[in-house]
Amino acid sequence: MKKYLIVGLGNPGEEYSQTRHNIGFSILDSWAHDVEKIFSSSRYGEIVKFKIKGKIVILLKPNTFMNLSGKSIRYWVQEEKIPFENLVVVLDDLALPEGEIRLKLKGSDGGHNGLKSVQEIFGRNDYARLRFGIGNNYSKGKQVDFVLGKWEKESLERVNHGITNSKKLLETFVLSGAASAMNKYNQ
Repeated sequence: MKKYLIVGLGNPGEEYSQTRHNIGFSILDSWAHDVEKIFSSSRYGEIVKFKIKGKIVILLKPNTFMNLSGKSIRYWVQEEKIPFENLVVVLDDLALPEGEIRLKLKGSDGGHNGLKSVQEIFGRNDYARLRFGIGNNYSKGKQVDFVLGKWEKESLERVNHGITNSKKLLETFVLSGAASAMNKYNQ
């Protein structure tokens, strides 16, 4: 039976909940809710497992903080024997407009500390990543405050639409493959 590991990047702790930087956690929380599953604490993160049409999906929210995400991902890739092509990392992206999503199958870390950690641990960059646009509406020197800030009310409709599309893209990735997911949902 094929297994997929979908990792939402974020930081553990209530103070980071619902921040732009934790959009990976938010997307996985929403998907777990849709399939009526609850995350349980496990080694290096919180986990949910479920099946879609005979395929096992494992959702992971690392508890190692963003900068050490690779450690958690490596553990679960090895523990569950996940083929590298069945790994998807979900993260925030300053370069995309708010709520837009884009699946890429390789690339640089783009300055994202979570991806930096993954690439340092695995020594490669050829894994799927779902980038979720958070925009870049911040003043010079205020990037950290912006990324760790909560969504504005006027953004929520775009963000919720992006979360819905992200879940559809991820399900398509599992059921039909990366090419199909990219053709259908990359904006």
